[in-house]
Amino acid sequence: MKIDWKGVYPAVSTQFRQDQSIDLDATQTVIDNQIKDGVNGIICLGTVGENCALYPEEKRQVLQAAKEVVNGRVPLIAGTAESITPAAVDYMQEAYKIGIDGCMVMPAMVYRTSESETFEYYRTLAEATPEMPIMIYNNPVAYGVDVNLDIMAKLAEFESIVAIKESTTDTRRITELYNKFDDRFTVFSGVDDIALESLMLGATGWISGLTNAFPEESVAIYKLASQGRYAEALEIYRWFLPLLRLDTIPTLVQCIKLAEQVCGRGSEQVRAPRQLLQGEERQQVIQMVEHALETRLDLSKYNL
Repeated sequence: MKIDWKGVYPAVSTQFRQDQSIDLDATQTVIDNQIKDGVNGIICLGTVGENCALYPEEKRQVLQAAKEVVNGRVPLIAGTAESITPAAVDYMQEAYKIGIDGCMVMPAMVYRTSESETFEYYRTLAEATPEMPIMIYNNPVAYGVDVNLDIMAKLAEFESIVAIKESTTDTRRITELYNKFDDRFTVFSGVDDIALESLMLGATGWISGLTNAFPEESVAIYKLASQGRYAEALEIYRWFLPLLRLDTIPTLVQCIKLAEQVCGRGSEQVRAPRQLLQGEERQQVIQMVEHALETRLDLSKYNL
C-alpha cells in the first residue's frame, strides 16, 4: 500500500495473557477496534507495543497477525527497535516479506550512537531495504540519540526515508525541519501532550499512545486542526491533556494499557520486567480515566 502519511496513527498495544504469553486474537481485536473508530493508520510494535520485550519470532507473529486483521484498510507500520544493525536489517526485510507498509525505525537501542554511527545505521537500513518506506523515530529524551538536522540532511538522499516521528518535545524542531527541508520529509508529532501544538505548526500526523483508550477524540482533534478549527480542537484537547501527560512518563506503557482496560478496550497485562501499576499510582490513573469518561464531550456537535 502506498502510504498517505497523514492523520492519527495509534502505537497499538501488544496484548498478553496473565502468563505473559502473547494473545494474538486480543491484539487483533485491539487493532480492529481502532480502525473501526476511525484512525488513519496503525503502528504495531512501537514502545507501547513492547517491542523490546518480545523474541524475534514473536515479533514476526505479531506482524503477521496485524497484517491479517488490517487487511489493507489503513497503512500498517512496524516499529523497529534493535540493538545491532544486522538484526534491524533482518527484521525489516522480514517485515517487507510479510507485507508491512513501512517501518518506524528507532536508532540502535542500548548503545548511544554518535552522529556518524547514527547516520550509518539508517544508511545501511535504507540501502538494505530500498522498497520499504522508513519513518525516522527521533526521541532523544527517551533514547539518548538526537537524529538532528545535520543527520537528516545526509539521509535526505535516500528516497525510502520519507518521514520523521518528531519526539524531541521541542516544537521548534518542527519549524526547523520545514525551514531546512520544505516538504522533503513528512513530519509526525510523537508526543501526546504537545500534539495540537505540533499540528498547528505543520505536522501532518500524530503517532499517539492515548489514542489506544480514546481514538474518537484523537481523530476529532486531528480533523479539526487540519481544517483550521483550532478553537474547537482546543476544547477537546484541554479535556484530554491530563491523560495525554501519561504518554511522557517512564511507566507510559502500563498507564496506557491500564487506560485501555478501564475503557474496555484491552488488558493491562504487561511483560516482565515491567510490572502492573500498584497502589496510589494505579488508583490515580484509574480515577483520571474514569473522570475523562464521565466528562466526555459530545463529538457530534463538531459535525465532522
